[in-house]
Amino acid sequence: MKDEAGAQNAGMALQGNVWMTVDGQKLGGRERMDLLAAIGEHGSITAAAKAVGLSYKGAWDAIEAMNNLAGEALLERLAGGKGGGGTRLTARGQQLVKNFAQIDEAHRRFVAALSSQSHALADDLLMIRNITMKTSARNQFSGKVASVQQGVVNDEVTLGLAGGQQIVATITRDSSESLALAPGVSAWALIKASSVIVVTEPEGARFSARNQLSGTVSRVQEGAVNTEVSIALAGGATIAAIVTRESAIALELTVGKPATAIFKASAVILGT
Repeated sequence: MKDEAGAQNAGMALQGNVWMTVDGQKLGGRERMDLLAAIGEHGSITAAAKAVGLSYKGAWDAIEAMNNLAGEALLERLAGGKGGGGTRLTARGQQLVKNFAQIDEAHRRFVAALSSQSHALADDLLMIRNITMKTSARNQFSGKVASVQQGVVNDEVTLGLAGGQQIVATITRDSSESLALAPGVSAWALIKASSVIVVTEPEGARFSARNQLSGTVSRVQEGAVNTEVSIALAGGATIAAIVTRESAIALELTVGKPATAIFKASAVILGT
């Protein structure tokens, strides 16, 4: 799905085919079973081949392969007469066509039921892929592109998160095009914890940083030099920041205290 925007706007459905094998060799799928059914209907290999879009030779090749794998004849010749005789399915051939039709219908219902859940399955697979992704960046967020503002050299991309927050990233125009970023496309954002500034009293203050995510301090891990601070955001997401120990003490960072994570749009890495 290279054009993810188009894929997400278009209807998504699962498809599948059934075929039977004998000792790993393909006995027949829908095409071959349709050929057998057509022979039973028309009483002629020539007419059956034409009905299913096969050449006469292709039809005979398929019949011979099926006979060999089935271990017995699936067709039998009728005695010639005024009409020149014909061909019909043996009892085994008729049974094979009937059984395949039942199996194929059961498979069709199974795929249809699974297809009705395809959007949820796709979302879960995307989430699992994001969870198992390994990067050096401490903060990883997934969401959907809300907007793309194009520039001559750089594009400004806004990513909407599940909790209602937004992350703005500034990336090169070439990167934006290679990632096929457009509204509705699923993407993820990476931000290093060292790029995040923590503010506890942002009221009235002005910042040049484009991103400001507010929440509550959920964890403070003190070190000899630096302190790692986690801020819980609405919707269940968490953003981490690395600050000096002196800064953590000066800001009186403790669990439960309101805080805002601030970082520049240029500090955000986007991926799809």
